[in-house]
Amino acid sequence: MATKTTYPRLGTRALNRATLERQLLLRRAPRSAMTAGDAVRHLVGLQAQNVKPPYYALAARLADFDPEELSAAMADRRVARMVTMRSTIHTHTADDCMTLRPLVQAARDRELGQFRTGLAGVDLGRLAAVARELVEERPRTMKDLREALIAHWPDADAFALAVAARCTLPLVQVTPRGLWGRSGQVVLTTAEHWFGREPEPGPAPDDTVLRYLAAFGPASVKDFQTWSGLTRTREVFDRLRPGLLVFQDEHGTELFDLPEAPRPDADTPAPPRFLPEFDNLLLSHADRSRVVPVEYRTRTWKGNQAHRTVLVDGFLAGVWRLEETKDTTTLTVQPFAPLTRAQRTEVAEEAAALLTVMFPAAAHDVRLGEVVGEAG
Repeated sequence: MATKTTYPRLGTRALNRATLERQLLLRRAPRSAMTAGDAVRHLVGLQAQNVKPPYYALAARLADFDPEELSAAMADRRVARMVTMRSTIHTHTADDCMTLRPLVQAARDRELGQFRTGLAGVDLGRLAAVARELVEERPRTMKDLREALIAHWPDADAFALAVAARCTLPLVQVTPRGLWGRSGQVVLTTAEHWFGREPEPGPAPDDTVLRYLAAFGPASVKDFQTWSGLTRTREVFDRLRPGLLVFQDEHGTELFDLPEAPRPDADTPAPPRFLPEFDNLLLSHADRSRVVPVEYRTRTWKGNQAHRTVLVDGFLAGVWRLEETKDTTTLTVQPFAPLTRAQRTEVAEEAAALLTVMFPAAAHDVRLGEVVGEAG
């Protein structure tokens, strides 16, 4: 009878500290060692369902961060916003926009399947060609695409046609959308047109697994699949297994990791951090208990809206909100449980530092309260 292999066990706090270190949340990376673009690449993109989250994500991770640095990289087309992992919008480097999008095409194909009724009789190859010509002639809004495509397929559903264009083509959101302090509606063109580059093949899934582990590990196969939206990747991990370390979590789940990756001591201090809504730290593992205590797992959402979150001692401990007036920006923290005096001081100092970085010209006010019951 074969015996089951046992591996070194990593507890929740050990996993927490390892992941925070990879995420640049234990110690901010100095500007001399990592630019905003470097961080975007290392983290394999930043969740960008809304415009501002990537900026707050980097403020939590980079020392002396200046929002204009990321904004300039976007204006210069070194980074851009597009749909990739989990069929959600991310801010990626130009290189990753060109290569990660083909890797996750299968997930976009699954999304497209939800609209097949409205696409009856539509040749998707021709639709992609027509849509490409339209958005490369000039960037288009989804409304523009709907109106232009329905003229070619009058019996189809206009919304489904526009979704099909978004699913079959690597579309990026052009600026000024995404720039700091600017506004702009979602306007789309192809990645090839925006970056002035020829199409590129997707990376081997092996390479992407290794990058994921560098940013989110140690992690399981299901963790990677949760992050990427890909399925049937067990064989990729098995192929990489000889070059990886293997651990187990407290439930016996196999966790893979890069041999050279940092795994700090479980008692390593973790300073408070303010994260934006949809931060990938909270979304990129099947088992989120390494960051989200079980009792708080439903506390970061209300309906379809996500809250901005606060980490204390490395774990989700509350939510925060901003109120901006003409002269003052107020940051209010709502912890999920009473904080110690030392924690309240550290949280207030981190909040004040965040306001200084993101709103240097405004007066600042930090307010700490206590939350009883569900977060509002």
